[in-house]
Amino acid sequence: MIETANVLDAKGLACPMPIVRTRKAMQDLSAGDILEILATDKGSTADIKAWAANSGHAYLGTETEDGVLHHFLKKDGANVEVKQDIPVMELDAFTKKLEQNPALTIIDVREPEEFNEAHIPGAQNIALGDIESRMNELDKNDTLYLICQTGRRSGIAGIQLEENGFKHVYNVVPGMTEWKRKTEKRGN
Repeated sequence: MIETANVLDAKGLACPMPIVRTRKAMQDLSAGDILEILATDKGSTADIKAWAANSGHAYLGTETEDGVLHHFLKKDGANVEVKQDIPVMELDAFTKKLEQNPALTIIDVREPEEFNEAHIPGAQNIALGDIESRMNELDKNDTLYLICQTGRRSGIAGIQLEENGFKHVYNVVPGMTEWKRKTEKRGN
């Protein structure tokens, strides 16, 4: 699961309750923190986007998993232009590209424990929570292929990188859940 500053469970609530609860939860966060809102109300996507635009927070995107909407907001991020659609590279296309060029820059944004268990050979581990503090280790002109377990965390990492001037960022989906090729463990 994504490590965010806070997760708000608004499942089963109808308008306006997801927004009411979101407003209250955002008050307890620090500037730059990311809030994940779990909702089942289909209208919550438009509501949360509009509320974020009017309240000074950045809407980072929404993912759907098992009928639950996962909305992501960044506190006090409205002054940052957020690109909501990070270019996606399907896992099959990525695999072919990797076969042609094994020296691709792959950033695995899963937690170290997940990375240590199994990762793509040659991948670098920078957990989502460390992207902002460690992006100086990356070249803004390189093409970066971001991967996580499902594509959610890598999508958020891609947004953060693009906000900071990285030009060529791809979110590899569906991520390690579907990776069928060779993996390494940390230390191998």
